[in-house]
Amino acid sequence: MKLILFRDNLKNGLLAAERAVSDSSHLPILKNVLLRTVNNKIQLTTTNLELAITKLISGKIIEEGALSIPFATFYNIVNNTTHDRINLERHDTSFLIKTDNYEAKMQGVVFEDFPIVPRMEHPDRYIEIDPVVFQDALQQVISAAHISDIRPEISGVLFDFQMTALKFVATDSFRLAEKVIDGSKFKHTFENGFKAIIPLRTAQELLRVISRTAPLRVYYDGNQMLFTSDDVELMSRVIDGAYPDYEQIIPHESETEITIDRAHLMNAVKLVSNFSGKTNDVRLTMEPEGKVVTVHSVNQFLGENKYLVPARVTGTAFADIPFNWRYLLDGLKSISTESVVVRMNGGSRPALFRPTQDNSFLYIVMPIRV
Repeated sequence: MKLILFRDNLKNGLLAAERAVSDSSHLPILKNVLLRTVNNKIQLTTTNLELAITKLISGKIIEEGALSIPFATFYNIVNNTTHDRINLERHDTSFLIKTDNYEAKMQGVVFEDFPIVPRMEHPDRYIEIDPVVFQDALQQVISAAHISDIRPEISGVLFDFQMTALKFVATDSFRLAEKVIDGSKFKHTFENGFKAIIPLRTAQELLRVISRTAPLRVYYDGNQMLFTSDDVELMSRVIDGAYPDYEQIIPHESETEITIDRAHLMNAVKLVSNFSGKTNDVRLTMEPEGKVVTVHSVNQFLGENKYLVPARVTGTAFADIPFNWRYLLDGLKSISTESVVVRMNGGSRPALFRPTQDNSFLYIVMPIRV
């Protein structure tokens, strides 16, 4: 194999693939990147056996071939060289890297020893969707996900494909986010719907590496999912287990409804949180048929503070309902409308946040038990 590559192309390709590199000492090959020539492109592949990322880059292919080399060392060389053009040449299991004033010979591994990234059993079954719609929906729910060794089924994002709608759901058992994408915004070739739990790390990589300009295709075969867009492929195992029956906790009626300016409420929570205690609590108080929501917190060492936020409140009054201020901010950041609707049913039941005039997204947060 003999290649001539532009430094920026190679560096960007390595950056796209770096998060799937393993740090395991048990399988050193997983610390490598596989370079291979495919259809007049150079393919970079990394995998940790749970996640695999493949990135195609352009370059001049003088001689085709493949080789696996240590990722970290290779990336450091590419990142620190000052020359735009890099020459790569394979000699048996070694790899020669040359610029105008630098030369390195690295020991590699024959590409046959690199783990095979599995292929999809049914490549004709896929969902095609605008990547902006996909990523924006995923971004809205991902903050509610949390890695749990005790409950691995909530350590990711639920991908609930229902033929005429696609739902993303995430929860850490203290808050929950759901986003529904209408069927008019995607097309598919599946015969039936399915549910799969995407690992949190995979979801994070989908936000990082997928192009927002080329159509995104999503494949599923029961054990794994493949996401392809432009020059990037991301293959991921799905999490085993059944996702919690989260719909039973979504309140459909409320005793109190608040319509409030989102930015104003966010600012109040940020400011008042300076006095929050170890539980990160801020408290909400609502007067019946009132025009103000009071956000306040008390700290035995600092004192107390409060912020009055104009709002339209209907229904039952509540006082001193404690919430984790970080969870409140995460939910409010996931909403893009100027105003937000908050529905509540007392101080011990979950509060529901929705954008005004948009039922496609909801965020539920439990009050803190203090």
